[in-house]
Amino acid sequence: QVQLVESGGGLVQPGGSLRLSCIASATSGTLFTINRMGWYRQRPGGQRELVAVQPTVGTTMYSDSVKGRFTISRDNAKHAVYLQMNRLEPGGAAVYSCDAVEAWLRGSTAPGGCWGRGAQVAVSS
Repeated sequence: QVQLVESGGGLVQPGGSLRLSCIASATSGTLFTINRMGWYRQRPGGQRELVAVQPTVGTTMYSDSVKGRFTISRDNAKHAVYLQMNRLEPGGAAVYSCDAVEAWLRGSTAPGGCWGRGAQVAVSS
């Protein structure tokens, strides 16, 4: 099992920036090999949706709604993933959760299913 701890959420004005961080660790024993990390979000009244995923090898994928504004990055040595969010819009207000998986179906962006508390992001003037 993996424990995921997100940080960096907060209140930002429209057009502002935030940087989210997430650290993965094992709940017991040795952490599995993380081959992909990503970010998902759940907006008020909505379902959890993809923001971005970055495999260790392969192509990074972004939701069309955040392309050009958000950047995902990883520090593999720290089992960490980051999300730089620029030009935030009111629609970006959500709980952002990170994900870490060892394997996934080709072409799938489905998460692994283990979630932390998430990072609350509010966008308001």
